[in-house]
Amino acid sequence: MKVSKERAAENRERILDEASRLFRERGVQGVGVDALGEAAGLTHGSLYSQFGSKDRLLAEAVGRAFASFGAKVGTIDDADAYVSEYLSAAHRENPGDGCAVAALGSEMPRQSEAVRKVFTDAVLRSRARVARLLLKRRGREPEDDALAMLATMAGAMMLARAVDDPELSDRILEVCRQHLQRAA
Repeated sequence: MKVSKERAAENRERILDEASRLFRERGVQGVGVDALGEAAGLTHGSLYSQFGSKDRLLAEAVGRAFASFGAKVGTIDDADAYVSEYLSAAHRENPGDGCAVAALGSEMPRQSEAVRKVFTDAVLRSRARVARLLLKRRGREPEDDALAMLATMAGAMMLARAVDDPELSDRILEVCRQHLQRAA
């Protein structure tokens, strides 16, 4: 049965939404094509017909992950508030709705050039967003400071998610949040 163009577009959006969430929750290697199809309510054949390969789907899902997190934090217009939102328990506990850098950054060196290009371009856009927040406060272009802030936040989130001690996890978020707010 042939699917209408509108239905195919809806399916594509659903696949991308679910893939971006699942990849952030489980990692690239932790998500197979069958799981992606099941989450989107489609067959793995539908995924291949839309994207051709898991790698192409991953590239688009990474872009979607950055876009959805960017929309979530895009209305924040203060560097301290941005740091507080990023280094929060809610963000730590919901990687599927969170930052792709913290969720997938450690896996990117092993991905294709196409996936890494999407990731790199999105990191540069994130740097620009953080630099704009810092610019409001400092009155100069702080691109290097924005990179340091992004790297610290992502590293802190990765570490807070990795440890098995809830108190240590909370402490990692708190001390990094305080450090970055003093530095900003």
